[in-house]
Amino acid sequence: MATAMRVTGAWVQLLTDWLDRENLPAPALRTVLDSRSPADLVPLPLWRDLLQQAVSLRPDQVAPGLAIGAMVQPRHVGMLGYLILTCRTLGEAMLAYQRYETLFYGQDMVEVLGQGDQMQVRWSGDDSVGELADTVAIAALITFLRRLVDDPPSPTSVSFVFPAPPAETRQVYEAFFGCPVWFAQSHTCVSFPIHFLAMALPHSDPSMRNLLDRQARAMLLALPDSDSFDRALQQAMVRLMPETTVTLPRLAAELHMSVRTLQRRLAERRLTWRELLDRTREQLARHYLADPSLTLGDIALLLGFSEHSAFSRAYRRWTGTSPGKARKALGSAYKSDVPV
Repeated sequence: MATAMRVTGAWVQLLTDWLDRENLPAPALRTVLDSRSPADLVPLPLWRDLLQQAVSLRPDQVAPGLAIGAMVQPRHVGMLGYLILTCRTLGEAMLAYQRYETLFYGQDMVEVLGQGDQMQVRWSGDDSVGELADTVAIAALITFLRRLVDDPPSPTSVSFVFPAPPAETRQVYEAFFGCPVWFAQSHTCVSFPIHFLAMALPHSDPSMRNLLDRQARAMLLALPDSDSFDRALQQAMVRLMPETTVTLPRLAAELHMSVRTLQRRLAERRLTWRELLDRTREQLARHYLADPSLTLGDIALLLGFSEHSAFSRAYRRWTGTSPGKARKALGSAYKSDVPV
């Protein structure tokens, strides 16, 4: 069964930042927004409803979705945002977004295409999430790209699938994007000259990019066949393990809940804190061992062990064998699958 579209709790915090900028108290709306941690998965209908509640507080504002999208910061996009920051070129950043979009929407929808001398980033009309949510998403994308480079280029054109708004609103869209904007199209699409793909990004960090790429791949493993709380647990631990000693209070803080609540949620799953930590580390270790570019020392770091020997002892306790032997066995298995 296909995964339902959703957004992340981090993305929903765009609205909190917009409310702050507009000096809007909105206590009822803020209560809902504050109840969502960055790792939460927010159903798409709820996101659309929250957007409508927010913009209804500024009925005089033309195209408020543009202003909301323009609030975007890397933290609103989570792991994917920070990964994109570390890429070498705009083209590499686009490929990273295409590869890991599932972490954001729960589905893989975007296409990055070359059309003559143009590059297109586009989504099918069937994937439209509504006029307001689409506007926020594309405004955020363009704003994010503008902040990636020192001399940001304007798109060649932007297209939306929803009907054309009044002429005054269309002018606001074109002024924001700095290019022609088309409506009632078959795809939501942003077009750039293809040579923009080679533009260097000023914050490129290859070693950090490799680390974040591995973390993003590990987070993808947490998506299928698990409920939202299990996903939030696993993804929070993937984020924390390379950075700090993962403790129950630290994980509870990352999930925006009390230690007592986290203990209760674990007890409902018949898990202790130690069992959760071991289970998550073992699952990730098997995934990382299959990546020949990672040394055993790298894996120990990614799993939050202070040294290689501590990881080796833990892996032997979990599986009865050493990580080195496990890696050799994985290598043999892969070779046996290659046709001769």
